[in-house]
Amino acid sequence: MSVPGAKILLAVSGPKVWVKVVGKASFSVSVDLKTALQSLVQRGHTEFIFDLSECPLMDSTFMGVMAGFGMERAAGAFPCLVKLVNPAPRVADLLESLGVAHLFTLVRGEAVPPAPGPLLEASSAAASKTEVSKTCLEAHEILMSLNPANVAKFKDVAQFLAEDIRRMESEKNP
Repeated sequence: MSVPGAKILLAVSGPKVWVKVVGKASFSVSVDLKTALQSLVQRGHTEFIFDLSECPLMDSTFMGVMAGFGMERAAGAFPCLVKLVNPAPRVADLLESLGVAHLFTLVRGEAVPPAPGPLLEASSAAASKTEVSKTCLEAHEILMSLNPANVAKFKDVAQFLAEDIRRMESEKNP
């Protein structure tokens, strides 16, 4: 049985943002997530509640984008509270094993605070292959910088992505 690709749903009220991830969270929606989060932080939102109750799986790129967001918030550039509510056991295990769980407030077994209104799907930017590859590379570099044990897991992926980006850019600008 295959797991459908993710949808990113958002609702905003005052300083709070509700983010519901439905389906398998993967590189295919990572650019959209990153863009939406950056925009929301720039507009002054300071509390992010991620409802992960319908997200059975998360790939390393999506997790790296989430970790980058959590890392920036923890660094105090824009102080924020980032809650991950009801992650699936597999997702929670990955957060722990990749060494990024400390960047978030993990909440398990609780009802998700209700969103103030309808959750709307995050706009899709139709990112280029180069932009997706750059986001994937950045996500894996973040994971490796946060936990030295991740270097062995992701160095080959990062090297492949860096070479692929160089190739795409050289083809674009011969």
